[in-house]
Amino acid sequence: MGRIRVGIVGAGTIAGLHLAAYAKNPDVAVVAICDLNTERATARAAEFGAARVCSDYRDLVTSSDIDVVSVCTRNDSHAEIAIAALEAGKSVLIEKPMAVTVAEAEAIVSAEAANPGFVQIGYVRRYSSNAVTLKSFIDAGDLGPLYYAKATFLRQAGNPGGWFSNRSISGGGPLIDLGVHFIDMCLFLMDFPEVKSVSGYTFERLGNRGNIQGLGRYMTADYDVDHNSVEDLAGALVRFASGAVLMLDTSYSLHGRDNQFFEIYGEKGGATLEPALHITTERHNTLMELTPTIDSLTFELEEGFQNEIDTFVRTAQGRGAPVAPAMHGLHMARILAAIYESAESGTEVRLGPIVTLALPA
Repeated sequence: MGRIRVGIVGAGTIAGLHLAAYAKNPDVAVVAICDLNTERATARAAEFGAARVCSDYRDLVTSSDIDVVSVCTRNDSHAEIAIAALEAGKSVLIEKPMAVTVAEAEAIVSAEAANPGFVQIGYVRRYSSNAVTLKSFIDAGDLGPLYYAKATFLRQAGNPGGWFSNRSISGGGPLIDLGVHFIDMCLFLMDFPEVKSVSGYTFERLGNRGNIQGLGRYMTADYDVDHNSVEDLAGALVRFASGAVLMLDTSYSLHGRDNQFFEIYGEKGGATLEPALHITTERHNTLMELTPTIDSLTFELEEGFQNEIDTFVRTAQGRGAPVAPAMHGLHMARILAAIYESAESGTEVRLGPIVTLALPA
């Protein structure tokens, strides 16, 4: 095949990471960049050699000279843009979260099934060397059946503000922004088990803590210390039909230290994936501590995005099956919705299996 022709919708920070990775792939030509802010789109186009810019995503997704689309916009617009691109015959890389509601996620699943293109969700942590290596151990059965995972993604003062802190746009706070990384990792490593029930909690006690000085952190261009409608802290106990369990907590703001880890355990061994890959198992009645020799034992942002983009391009060329299809995003949307519902009601929420979605005639 010739070069894959790419259109980017959204020209903000995350688009910069996509564009940098596309620029390093020799099988890609970035054709167009779309943003409501045409000045920002023009600057990105000049930086990465895109031929044109536009302010209406419909103009981009219907262009005959574009094969695939990266959706790098605010959470509340993901579904609308992705569905339009799929219906125009494009394949779509959608930044996480794929959708902010279960209904939106179901609509994307239906659109993917009814059209020739495919969906890849931007679960970037899947693509780093540490995750790929651990998955190979798990798939080979070296850890045995998996039954327990626990994950933490906590920040002291890390609310980005702007649309991230506006629930009507983002769909939520650290749970839907940070927690999705480790929920997806658990689902991915456990091969997407059916969810049985969810018990969740959230707190909204600290706001965005814009008063804190001396800490470098990412802030949106429209950051406003007085505007915050998302949770500070969220957590959940997720039970799977297999009997396996995930324990998760995540925050934008805590009076404590930044903390980030992911651990998973099976009947024959366990592993710490973050902060660095480490495997514990046993041989001949002896405990073994294994440290793989790979390029990176930790999650590296640049490597993750490069591998993610390269995988998307290969799939678009027909050199591999989709690895993070819309159905994976539906799994996520159901869990997120159940956590927020449980937190609001103070009760456990039970989930049944995903019903096969009826496609339009």
